[in-house]
Amino acid sequence: MANREALRELQTRLASRLQAARSEGVSPSWLAVKVGASNCLFPLSQSGEIFPLAHVQLVPYARPWFMGVINLRGALYGVVDLASFMGDGATRLRGEQSLAESSVITFNAALELNCALLVDGLAGLRKRDAFSDAVAPPEGSPAYFGNRFTDLNGEHWQEINLQSLSQLPEFLSISA
Repeated sequence: MANREALRELQTRLASRLQAARSEGVSPSWLAVKVGASNCLFPLSQSGEIFPLAHVQLVPYARPWFMGVINLRGALYGVVDLASFMGDGATRLRGEQSLAESSVITFNAALELNCALLVDGLAGLRKRDAFSDAVAPPEGSPAYFGNRFTDLNGEHWQEINLQSLSQLPEFLSISA
């Protein structure tokens, strides 16, 4: 129960900081998230709102990475298990505890896609100065991979271009 309250508090703080950054002109570059075993960066200009994972309605005959649909503020959003979509092992079996700590992040409304990405954890906001190094994605990487950054602690972070992801035919085709 304490973990759930701490997660809600973190989500509230992040939402407040995102709103303040947008209104004050201060522009952190990315929302940092944990996706399976990977550290990922979502550009703030392409990211939408953060929600705790609520009841997901299953959709029959969908790809394994498509979890179903969820009602967020009265609108239906498709929920994609991003770790499974990215090939982070087979579709993971998650326990209730793991899902309770997960969040969904919507795409920015400008991308015109009612989709939410399931992430395993939130790691805050990051600016370019939080990283010591950046390299282009390796040859053969997915089209939605941006630069790979190394932070000051030596951890690697993969930038995910949500706009490119939202236009991929394989991402848009959920039927199995």
